[in-house]
Amino acid sequence: MNMLIVLAAALLPAILLLIYILKKDPQPEPTSWLVKAVLFGVAICIPVVIVESGIETVLFGPGGKPATFAGTTAMAFFVAAIPEEAFKLLALWLVLRKNPYFDEHFDGIVYAVCVGLGFAAVENVGYVFGQEEWVPVAIARALLAVPGHYAFAVLMGYYYSVYHFVDRSPKVAVFILLAPVVVHGVYDALAMSGIVNPYVGGLCFFLLVWFCVRMHKVARKKLVALIERDRGESTYTG
Repeated sequence: MNMLIVLAAALLPAILLLIYILKKDPQPEPTSWLVKAVLFGVAICIPVVIVESGIETVLFGPGGKPATFAGTTAMAFFVAAIPEEAFKLLALWLVLRKNPYFDEHFDGIVYAVCVGLGFAAVENVGYVFGQEEWVPVAIARALLAVPGHYAFAVLMGYYYSVYHFVDRSPKVAVFILLAPVVVHGVYDALAMSGIVNPYVGGLCFFLLVWFCVRMHKVARKKLVALIERDRGESTYTG
């Protein structure tokens, strides 16, 4: 029974955010395609772990960990943000490239969030089950990490739709990956700072909370922009 409670605590944040974004969709997507997107997000966990382990070994040696803030920042971007967001983008492209229902601007966000939360759910299970004191870990990740993956996905889906429907410029194409990588990297750099210095880590925690609030405000702005565009009331916000 306890295992079921831990599993529920690990999966519930992703499920609630998925329900939230699906409720926002003015024209709901077919369930089969949504499930496919979530499963693609789950599937990329395996290659992501392999690639991340390889990069971490190259940067810090076998079993090594960063000992400086430059090291934690490198880990945040090169071990976590870039591989994870790159594989999410690959999964999103595979889902959308022949999807006949990808016909509205908001759809890019919907499918990106499905991919992102599929990945986040599996990652969260690993973190929560990996701790004896799982309750504080589950709470912290429910409030920060899983919503973080949601926000990264909103940004990716926003720029993916803008590129597909509105503006096929190189700038927008770059932002499909760059925007989620930057916010993901900054998020992880702040979260990992405590590895080097617990006092600095405590300060960075408050910066992390502020950053998350700002990030979600931006994500909501992008979300609303595409809903309004589909209603013919708004334009690309850049």
